[in-house]
Amino acid sequence: METRADLLIVGAGMVGSALALALQNSGLDILVVDGSPLSVKPFDRTAAFEPRVSALSTASQRILERLNVWEGIVARRVCPYGDMHVWDGSGTGKVHFSASSVHAEVLGHIVENRVVQDALIERLHDTDIGLLANARLEQMRHSGDDWLLTLSDGRTLRAPLVVAADGANSTVRRMTGTATREWDYMHNAIVASVRTTQSHGKTAWQRFTDVGPLAFLPLQRDGEHWCSIVWSVTPAESERLMKLEDEAFCRELEKAFEGRLGQVMCADPRVCVPLRQRHAKRYVADGLALIGDAAHTIHPLAGQGVNLGFLDAAVLAEVLLGAIERGERLADPRVLSRYERRRMPHNLTLMAAMEGFERLFQADPLPLRWLRNTGLKMVDQSAEAKALFVRQALGLTGDLPALARR
Repeated sequence: METRADLLIVGAGMVGSALALALQNSGLDILVVDGSPLSVKPFDRTAAFEPRVSALSTASQRILERLNVWEGIVARRVCPYGDMHVWDGSGTGKVHFSASSVHAEVLGHIVENRVVQDALIERLHDTDIGLLANARLEQMRHSGDDWLLTLSDGRTLRAPLVVAADGANSTVRRMTGTATREWDYMHNAIVASVRTTQSHGKTAWQRFTDVGPLAFLPLQRDGEHWCSIVWSVTPAESERLMKLEDEAFCRELEKAFEGRLGQVMCADPRVCVPLRQRHAKRYVADGLALIGDAAHTIHPLAGQGVNLGFLDAAVLAEVLLGAIERGERLADPRVLSRYERRRMPHNLTLMAAMEGFERLFQADPLPLRWLRNTGLKMVDQSAEAKALFVRQALGLTGDLPALARR
């Protein structure tokens, strides 16, 4: 049995779902394919937190608002934050960022990935966009001017344009032979939700330790005493920490965080994630485009990964809508390259900045320690520099798609 569409989006994660919704009134016959059930369960606001969270920027919030998804996120669970404290655990350098410095209400919102995903899928079910759940891709090849995708159950899908939104280990990227540049950070991130004796005060906290950054991101449930932690450590250290009993882990975490929020009272189950940076050499080919983690994965230092993905989706949708108005062939590489030209420089710049930060704050030589401490102090004393950092965090700089503009 063969199903044909104008556009196949492989991956119904946050970024793929956002792209589908951004194109829902385009007149295209869109089919979203995913290996998961794509069902939405009733949300329990008192339930334990999902371990993976995102720091959604203002740009991402605007995109989700215009896709009529933000209301569904807020109805579930979200925590705004208006301040961020960053300090060097090996020195005296520190900096405080505040949304008020640029007359903004918040720096962003910490949201569980599952909350965002469910709100998007719920919205997709209210549209006429095709959804194909529990569909695992087995083969992908050119067939005339189209792509022919074969699923594990034997069904085939045909479309002139395929968008890979299937994550960091993209099957589409592998099957199409799309080359990447990638390297291992030789670090793992331990992720968990923890409860502290002191309120987080709707503030994001980040300490640079000798082995990697440790972030406490605010969560909202039963007050302001829950945080999501992202702790970057060496593989050997992550193995040791993952084996600890909860009480011992909480004491280690409390020590590494210098007790900034008092005692760490308890921790939910921990997840250990290997850290690897990856970037596709090209985002597009004939009838193919890569977005989100399928195109780029970065260090979780600033929680920017999903924000880059939402901007990818919004820009690609804008490019495709413009091409439809001009009567152009959407699968034409010359059309798709407009998306690549707008997004690749922005993504590469942020990835390079995150890589620079990561290397600087893990450097042992005394001159580099002095440099990072002096740099933090200088930034903290410069209102202009801090305002620039805040605007970057809000995601409101550069070539913004219409969905992200004021």
